[in-house]
Amino acid sequence: MRGWDKGLHYLLAGACCIPLLAAAAPADPVVQLRTAAQEGTEPKFIPAGKDRVTGLCVDIMRAVEQIDPGLRFVGDQRWKPLIRAYSELETGVEDIQCAVQRTPEREKKYNFIGPALFTIEYHFLVRANDDISISSWDDVRKLAPNNVVLVNRGFAAGDIIAAMGGIEIDARSTQQELNLQKLIAGRGRLYFHRGPGLQRLLERTGTTDKVKILPQVMYSAKLYFATRKQLDSKVLDRIASALFVLEKKGELDKLMRKWD
Repeated sequence: MRGWDKGLHYLLAGACCIPLLAAAAPADPVVQLRTAAQEGTEPKFIPAGKDRVTGLCVDIMRAVEQIDPGLRFVGDQRWKPLIRAYSELETGVEDIQCAVQRTPEREKKYNFIGPALFTIEYHFLVRANDDISISSWDDVRKLAPNNVVLVNRGFAAGDIIAAMGGIEIDARSTQQELNLQKLIAGRGRLYFHRGPGLQRLLERTGTTDKVKILPQVMYSAKLYFATRKQLDSKVLDRIASALFVLEKKGELDKLMRKWD
């Protein structure tokens, strides 16, 4: 083979290999975001049979993955008590938690990213035969000494009530079902809890004929994704970007209405 033919042969052979080498190049690794299903937080997370969890937060996480397939939430099908989920987020065992109320104390522990996922509204739940009428926090104080308010332990509801002052709190139970039973049994005058999903909660627990939801909104707050402080800033930006896309498309509002 003549010299120039030989050079052309090697050049063509090398060119043929370029697409093969490009095809063999590894894709960017998928970023796995460790999280958990928070117990007692319906409709954020709802039990749906053996080893299956559904709910508003599960839908939001799947929607983020659709926008950015390089992000993947892992652990949302595994239940953890809310207090433990928040503690593990602070220590870095978990990377992210869905729908966390933003407070000055929590801002010291976590990063809050993206737009608000949705807004929660707090109501009082009372026994169905209680003719109580409440339109202000003063109305609650005037019920003393019969003004014990049940809240879920580890939830922001306890801090909200404590900040109002002059109201006795019972925060010993972590489960919604337990507090509903305590309310029905008269071990508290009111149960302070947040929507969306309050009516669904009563239906699921079979307490619609025993408990009613008072119409007055006593407090409202926005919920966000919260991450561990050490999570890479590029990952934070990717999550936030996907959330802003969902907000702009109206998907966050649509999912909120689905689970209300």
